[in-house]
Amino acid sequence: MALPSRLCPLLRLRRGAAQSVCPLARAWGSRGHCGARAFLGSEVIGNTIPFKRGLLFSALSYLGFETYQVISQAAVVHATAKVEEILEQADYLYESGETEKLYQLLTQYKESEDAELLWRLARTSRDIAQLSRTSEEEKKALVYEALEYAKRALEKNESSFAAHKWYAICISDVGDYEGIKVKIANAYIIKEHFEKAIELNPKDATSIHLMGIWCYTFAEMPWYQRRIAKVLFANPPSSTYEEALKYFHRAEQVDPNFYSKNLLLLGKTYLKLNNKKLAAFWLVKAKGYPAHTEEDKQIQTEAAQLLTGL
Repeated sequence: MALPSRLCPLLRLRRGAAQSVCPLARAWGSRGHCGARAFLGSEVIGNTIPFKRGLLFSALSYLGFETYQVISQAAVVHATAKVEEILEQADYLYESGETEKLYQLLTQYKESEDAELLWRLARTSRDIAQLSRTSEEEKKALVYEALEYAKRALEKNESSFAAHKWYAICISDVGDYEGIKVKIANAYIIKEHFEKAIELNPKDATSIHLMGIWCYTFAEMPWYQRRIAKVLFANPPSSTYEEALKYFHRAEQVDPNFYSKNLLLLGKTYLKLNNKKLAAFWLVKAKGYPAHTEEDKQIQTEAAQLLTGL
């Protein structure tokens, strides 16, 4: 429908050009009719076919461009709809604890440029690495694979809190294979990205929980690692159990009972602070948490063992 209306000015312009010859022809005709006929014959009548041909090509070119735009826009809409559908399937599988099915789904799209797909792919690669039946060799490969996906997700969208979160998690995992010096050096980067994730989404309990783990890890750092850290860095990373406890409680306030490990770590942190009563309270909750994943089962077992020790 847009084609005729847009071609009208072009047609009017062409018609105007032909009509404008008349005064010129008359001017030539004042000197003789032969001059007028010669001009009209060679310049207008003689060029009618090329003119029509040019007009047809212009119309076809325009139509082709319009068609290309429509197809391109439809392709973008279709691609967006497809990504949304994949994300819905992925989130359903994740909530259902179908780790391996989720990995099979998302690895089909590992060349994707979509940050939302990529950070989910990093998460599921890491989850596969954490399975007890995954060999050490496979685990290492998956850990580095997950980091690559998380890095790409962050490059595609620096405003994604989840991309920051999973990039930090994956850097931490890689540190287990690269020695204490790299692990300590990476601690600053990890903290920065967890803090950025919390800033971007203060309602994400997982990011807050992970910041708590960061604090807990450096609060319980063995003395020999502290000594190495002091040798390597002027201001090595450090924290306290009180700081860790603050984050674990904050995560629980944002989303109560969202994660079995947060309950376990609340219990363990209170044990470190010699508060057995509150430690038992949280460990009982961790032990009774519904086991949806293999990690949940492991946490139930650890909580039960700690309670026995109490």
